[in-house]
Amino acid sequence: MSAYRSVFAPGTFAGQVVIVTGGGSGIGRCTAHELAALGAHVVLIGRKLEKLHTVATEIAADGGRATFHSCDIRKEDDVADVVQAIVVAHGRIDGLVNNAGGQYIAKAEAIKGKGWEAVVASNLTGGFYMARECFTQAMKERGGAIVNIVADMWGSMPGMAHSGAARAGMMNLTETLALEWARHGVRVNAVAPGYIASSGMDHYPPEAGEQLRSMAATVPLGRFGTEAETSAAIVFLLSAASSFITGSVVRVDGGRPNARGGWGDFTARADTQQRDAVKPFDGFHRYRAPKVVQGERAE
Repeated sequence: MSAYRSVFAPGTFAGQVVIVTGGGSGIGRCTAHELAALGAHVVLIGRKLEKLHTVATEIAADGGRATFHSCDIRKEDDVADVVQAIVVAHGRIDGLVNNAGGQYIAKAEAIKGKGWEAVVASNLTGGFYMARECFTQAMKERGGAIVNIVADMWGSMPGMAHSGAARAGMMNLTETLALEWARHGVRVNAVAPGYIASSGMDHYPPEAGEQLRSMAATVPLGRFGTEAETSAAIVFLLSAASSFITGSVVRVDGGRPNARGGWGDFTARADTQQRDAVKPFDGFHRYRAPKVVQGERAE
Protein backbone atom coordinates (compact mmCIF):
# COMPACT_ATOMS: atom_id res chain seq x y z
CA MET A 1 0.00 0.00 0.00
CA SER A 2 1.44 3.38 -1.03
CA ALA A 3 1.30 6.49 1.17
CA TYR A 4 -1.06 9.45 1.00
CA ARG A 5 0.16 11.84 -1.72
CA SER A 6 -0.48 15.18 -0.04
CA VAL A 7 0.63 18.42 -1.72
CA PHE A 8 1.60 19.75 1.72
CA ALA A 9 5.03 19.38 3.30
CA PRO A 10 5.67 16.38 5.55
CA GLY A 11 5.39 17.33 9.21
CA THR A 12 3.04 20.26 8.56
CA PHE A 13 0.90 19.23 11.55
CA ALA A 14 3.56 17.58 13.69
CA GLY A 15 2.63 17.73 17.38
CA GLN A 16 -0.92 18.89 16.70
CA VAL A 17 -4.18 17.27 17.77
CA VAL A 18 -6.99 17.59 15.25
CA ILE A 19 -10.57 16.33 15.66
CA VAL A 20 -12.46 15.09 12.60
CA THR A 21 -16.16 14.44 13.11
CA GLY A 22 -17.80 12.00 10.74
CA GLY A 23 -14.33 10.50 10.32
CA GLY A 24 -15.52 6.98 9.61
CA SER A 25 -16.18 7.40 5.89
CA GLY A 26 -16.07 9.66 2.86
CA ILE A 27 -14.51 13.10 3.06
CA GLY A 28 -13.95 12.77 6.81
CA ARG A 29 -12.00 9.53 6.39
CA CYS A 30 -9.91 11.02 3.59
CA THR A 31 -9.15 14.18 5.58
CA ALA A 32 -8.19 12.15 8.64
CA HIS A 33 -5.73 10.16 6.54
CA GLU A 34 -4.15 13.27 5.07
CA LEU A 35 -3.80 15.01 8.44
CA ALA A 36 -2.27 11.89 9.98
CA ALA A 37 0.13 11.57 7.04
CA LEU A 38 1.23 15.15 7.77
CA GLY A 39 2.02 14.38 11.41
CA ALA A 40 -1.19 15.19 13.28
CA HIS A 41 -2.65 12.99 15.97
CA VAL A 42 -6.16 12.64 14.57
CA VAL A 43 -9.14 12.08 16.85
CA LEU A 44 -12.04 10.51 14.98
CA ILE A 45 -15.58 11.13 16.19
CA GLY A 46 -18.71 9.41 14.96
CA ARG A 47 -21.64 7.31 16.03
CA LYS A 48 -20.44 3.94 14.70
CA LEU A 49 -17.41 2.60 16.55
CA GLU A 50 -16.77 -0.13 13.99
CA LYS A 51 -16.22 2.39 11.18
CA LEU A 52 -14.03 4.59 13.36
CA HIS A 53 -11.96 1.59 14.43
CA THR A 54 -11.46 0.61 10.80
CA VAL A 55 -10.19 4.06 9.83
CA ALA A 56 -7.94 4.29 12.90
CA THR A 57 -6.49 0.88 11.99
CA GLU A 58 -5.86 2.06 8.42
CA ILE A 59 -4.07 5.17 9.67
CA ALA A 60 -1.92 3.13 12.06
CA ALA A 61 -1.02 0.71 9.25
CA ASP A 62 0.10 3.71 7.18
CA GLY A 63 2.33 4.93 9.99
CA GLY A 64 0.05 7.63 11.44
CA ARG A 65 -1.62 8.17 14.79
CA ALA A 66 -5.34 8.14 15.43
CA THR A 67 -7.72 7.52 18.28
CA PHE A 68 -11.50 7.54 18.24
CA HIS A 69 -14.58 8.22 20.33
CA SER A 70 -18.21 7.34 19.78
CA CYS A 71 -20.39 10.43 20.13
CA ASP A 72 -23.71 11.67 18.80
CA ILE A 73 -22.86 15.32 18.19
CA ARG A 74 -26.56 16.20 18.40
CA LYS A 75 -26.44 15.57 22.16
CA GLU A 76 -25.03 18.58 23.99
CA ASP A 77 -23.83 16.83 27.14
CA ASP A 78 -22.20 14.02 25.16
CA VAL A 79 -20.24 16.55 23.11
CA ALA A 80 -19.03 18.32 26.26
CA ASP A 81 -17.93 14.99 27.75
CA VAL A 82 -16.06 13.76 24.68
CA VAL A 83 -14.20 17.05 24.21
CA GLN A 84 -13.22 16.96 27.87
CA ALA A 85 -11.92 13.42 27.42
CA ILE A 86 -9.82 14.51 24.45
CA VAL A 87 -8.34 17.45 26.38
CA VAL A 88 -7.53 15.20 29.33
CA ALA A 89 -5.88 12.62 27.07
CA HIS A 90 -3.88 15.02 24.89
CA GLY A 91 -3.72 18.31 26.75
CA ARG A 92 -4.69 20.33 23.68
CA ILE A 93 -6.92 20.62 20.62
CA ASP A 94 -5.36 22.48 17.72
CA GLY A 95 -7.93 21.89 15.00
CA LEU A 96 -11.52 20.82 14.46
CA VAL A 97 -13.05 19.60 11.22
CA ASN A 98 -16.83 19.83 11.63
CA ASN A 99 -17.59 17.26 8.93
CA ALA A 100 -20.37 15.12 10.43
CA GLY A 101 -23.77 15.57 8.86
CA GLY A 102 -26.28 14.07 6.51
CA GLN A 103 -29.59 14.47 4.75
CA TYR A 104 -32.13 12.62 2.64
CA ILE A 105 -33.92 13.44 -0.58
CA ALA A 106 -37.47 14.76 -0.13
CA LYS A 107 -39.65 17.55 -1.46
CA ALA A 108 -40.28 20.29 1.08
CA GLU A 109 -43.96 19.45 1.49
CA ALA A 110 -43.06 15.85 2.41
CA ILE A 111 -40.56 16.73 5.16
CA LYS A 112 -42.00 16.06 8.60
CA GLY A 113 -40.96 17.90 11.74
CA LYS A 114 -38.94 14.97 13.03
CA GLY A 115 -36.97 14.70 9.81
CA TRP A 116 -36.39 18.44 9.66
CA GLU A 117 -35.12 18.55 13.23
CA ALA A 118 -32.83 15.55 12.69
CA VAL A 119 -31.15 17.07 9.63
CA VAL A 120 -30.77 20.52 11.20
CA ALA A 121 -29.36 18.94 14.36
CA SER A 122 -26.82 16.93 12.36
CA ASN A 123 -25.71 19.72 10.03
CA LEU A 124 -25.95 22.80 12.24
CA THR A 125 -26.65 22.30 15.93
CA GLY A 126 -24.14 19.49 16.40
CA GLY A 127 -21.45 21.49 14.65
CA PHE A 128 -22.15 24.42 16.97
CA TYR A 129 -21.83 22.17 20.03
CA MET A 130 -18.49 20.82 18.78
CA ALA A 131 -17.10 24.27 17.97
CA ARG A 132 -18.26 25.78 21.27
CA GLU A 133 -16.80 23.00 23.39
CA CYS A 134 -13.47 22.94 21.54
CA PHE A 135 -13.26 26.69 21.99
CA THR A 136 -14.21 26.88 25.66
CA GLN A 137 -12.27 23.80 26.76
CA ALA A 138 -9.09 24.23 24.70
CA MET A 139 -8.83 26.91 22.03
CA LYS A 140 -9.80 29.95 24.07
CA GLU A 141 -6.47 29.77 25.89
CA ARG A 142 -4.27 28.35 23.12
CA GLY A 143 -5.83 29.40 19.82
CA GLY A 144 -6.72 27.03 17.01
CA ALA A 145 -8.45 26.55 13.68
CA ILE A 146 -11.95 25.29 12.88
CA VAL A 147 -13.21 24.23 9.47
CA ASN A 148 -16.95 23.71 9.03
CA ILE A 149 -18.08 21.58 6.10
CA VAL A 150 -21.13 22.98 4.36
CA ALA A 151 -22.39 22.27 0.82
CA ASP A 152 -23.22 23.67 -2.60
CA MET A 153 -26.34 25.39 -1.26
CA TRP A 154 -25.92 28.65 -3.18
CA GLY A 155 -29.30 29.83 -4.44
CA SER A 156 -31.28 26.77 -3.41
CA MET A 157 -31.19 23.04 -2.68
CA PRO A 158 -34.36 21.62 -4.21
CA GLY A 159 -35.21 18.22 -2.74
CA MET A 160 -33.15 19.01 0.36
CA ALA A 161 -34.72 22.09 1.94
CA HIS A 162 -33.78 20.91 5.43
CA SER A 163 -30.11 20.52 4.53
CA GLY A 164 -29.96 23.77 2.57
CA ALA A 165 -31.35 25.74 5.49
CA ALA A 166 -28.96 24.10 7.94
CA ARG A 167 -25.90 24.61 5.71
CA ALA A 168 -26.78 28.26 5.15
CA GLY A 169 -27.07 28.62 8.91
CA MET A 170 -23.64 27.06 9.33
CA MET A 171 -22.20 29.62 6.91
CA ASN A 172 -23.53 32.48 9.03
CA LEU A 173 -22.32 30.73 12.18
CA THR A 174 -18.87 30.44 10.59
CA GLU A 175 -18.76 34.18 9.95
CA THR A 176 -20.05 35.02 13.42
CA LEU A 177 -17.65 32.74 15.29
CA ALA A 178 -14.76 34.02 13.19
CA LEU A 179 -15.52 37.52 14.44
CA GLU A 180 -16.19 36.65 18.07
CA TRP A 181 -13.19 34.36 18.48
CA ALA A 182 -10.55 36.23 16.47
CA ARG A 183 -9.33 38.00 19.63
CA HIS A 184 -8.47 34.58 21.07
CA GLY A 185 -6.38 33.53 18.09
CA VAL A 186 -9.02 31.17 16.74
CA ARG A 187 -9.78 31.09 13.01
CA VAL A 188 -13.10 29.74 11.72
CA ASN A 189 -13.64 28.98 8.03
CA ALA A 190 -15.77 26.71 5.88
CA VAL A 191 -15.36 24.41 2.91
CA ALA A 192 -18.30 23.91 0.56
CA PRO A 193 -17.97 20.68 -1.44
CA GLY A 194 -19.97 20.42 -4.64
CA TYR A 195 -20.59 17.13 -6.43
CA ILE A 196 -17.90 14.94 -4.90
CA ALA A 197 -17.54 11.26 -5.81
CA SER A 198 -17.56 10.14 -2.19
CA SER A 199 -18.90 7.04 -0.46
CA GLY A 200 -21.84 9.09 0.79
CA MET A 201 -23.36 8.86 -2.69
CA ASP A 202 -24.04 5.17 -2.10
CA HIS A 203 -26.30 5.99 0.86
CA TYR A 204 -29.03 7.40 -1.37
CA PRO A 205 -31.81 5.08 -2.62
CA PRO A 206 -31.13 3.09 -5.81
CA GLU A 207 -33.73 5.06 -7.76
CA ALA A 208 -31.58 8.17 -7.31
CA GLY A 209 -28.67 6.55 -9.15
CA GLU A 210 -29.37 7.95 -12.60
CA GLN A 211 -29.86 11.46 -11.25
CA LEU A 212 -26.63 11.26 -9.25
CA ARG A 213 -24.60 10.06 -12.23
CA SER A 214 -25.98 12.84 -14.43
CA MET A 215 -24.89 15.62 -12.09
CA ALA A 216 -21.33 15.74 -13.40
CA ALA A 217 -22.63 17.02 -16.73
CA THR A 218 -23.91 20.18 -15.00
CA VAL A 219 -20.46 21.11 -13.68
CA PRO A 220 -18.42 23.56 -15.82
CA LEU A 221 -15.28 21.44 -15.31
CA GLY A 222 -17.31 18.47 -16.54
CA ARG A 223 -16.66 15.94 -13.79
CA PHE A 224 -17.15 14.97 -10.17
CA GLY A 225 -14.67 16.22 -7.61
CA THR A 226 -12.55 13.87 -5.52
CA GLU A 227 -12.36 13.41 -1.78
CA ALA A 228 -8.68 14.37 -1.92
CA GLU A 229 -9.47 17.68 -3.63
CA THR A 230 -11.87 18.49 -0.79
CA SER A 231 -9.44 17.35 1.88
CA ALA A 232 -6.70 19.56 0.44
CA ALA A 233 -8.90 22.64 0.92
CA ILE A 234 -9.67 21.62 4.50
CA VAL A 235 -6.03 20.98 5.30
CA PHE A 236 -5.03 24.34 3.82
CA LEU A 237 -7.50 26.18 6.06
CA LEU A 238 -6.15 24.34 9.11
CA SER A 239 -2.54 25.10 8.20
CA ALA A 240 -0.30 28.06 8.97
CA ALA A 241 -0.49 29.06 5.30
CA SER A 242 -4.02 30.37 5.94
CA SER A 243 -3.15 32.27 9.11
CA PHE A 244 -4.72 35.50 7.75
CA ILE A 245 -7.91 33.81 6.55
CA THR A 246 -10.97 33.65 8.79
CA GLY A 247 -14.71 33.90 8.22
CA SER A 248 -14.30 32.66 4.65
CA VAL A 249 -15.60 29.77 2.58
CA VAL A 250 -13.65 27.80 0.00
CA ARG A 251 -15.88 26.29 -2.69
CA VAL A 252 -14.70 22.95 -4.07
CA ASP A 253 -17.31 22.53 -6.79
CA GLY A 254 -15.85 22.89 -10.28
CA GLY A 255 -17.74 26.14 -10.76
CA ARG A 256 -21.16 24.51 -10.43
CA PRO A 257 -22.93 27.51 -8.77
CA ASN A 258 -21.78 29.74 -11.64
CA ALA A 259 -23.66 27.70 -14.24
CA ARG A 260 -27.07 29.30 -14.74
CA GLY A 261 -29.77 28.20 -17.13
CA GLY A 262 -29.98 30.06 -20.40
CA TRP A 263 -26.33 31.11 -20.48
CA GLY A 264 -25.27 28.34 -22.84
CA ASP A 265 -23.07 25.28 -22.44
CA PHE A 266 -19.70 26.10 -20.89
CA THR A 267 -18.84 22.53 -19.83
CA ALA A 268 -15.25 21.46 -20.42
CA ARG A 269 -14.75 18.82 -23.12
CA ALA A 270 -13.29 15.42 -22.25
CA ASP A 271 -9.89 16.35 -23.71
CA THR A 272 -9.62 19.63 -21.79
CA GLN A 273 -10.62 17.93 -18.53
CA GLN A 274 -7.19 16.30 -18.51
CA ARG A 275 -5.17 19.49 -18.80
CA ASP A 276 -2.86 19.99 -15.84
CA ALA A 277 -4.72 22.92 -14.27
CA VAL A 278 -8.05 21.08 -13.99
CA LYS A 279 -7.44 17.32 -14.19
CA PRO A 280 -8.57 15.29 -11.16
CA PHE A 281 -6.28 15.11 -8.17
CA ASP A 282 -6.58 11.95 -6.11
CA GLY A 283 -3.89 11.74 -3.48
CA PHE A 284 -5.82 9.32 -1.28
CA HIS A 285 -4.22 5.93 -1.78
CA ARG A 286 -7.15 4.05 -0.19
CA TYR A 287 -9.88 5.77 -2.21
CA ARG A 288 -12.49 3.68 -4.02
CA ALA A 289 -15.07 5.33 -6.27
CA PRO A 290 -18.68 5.01 -5.04
CA LYS A 291 -20.59 2.22 -6.73
CA VAL A 292 -23.31 4.54 -7.99
CA VAL A 293 -20.76 6.53 -10.02
CA GLN A 294 -19.56 3.30 -11.61
CA GLY A 295 -23.12 2.39 -12.52
CA GLU A 296 -23.33 -0.33 -9.91
CA ARG A 297 -25.94 -0.77 -7.24
CA ALA A 298 -24.87 -0.03 -3.67
CA GLU A 299 -25.34 -2.90 -1.24
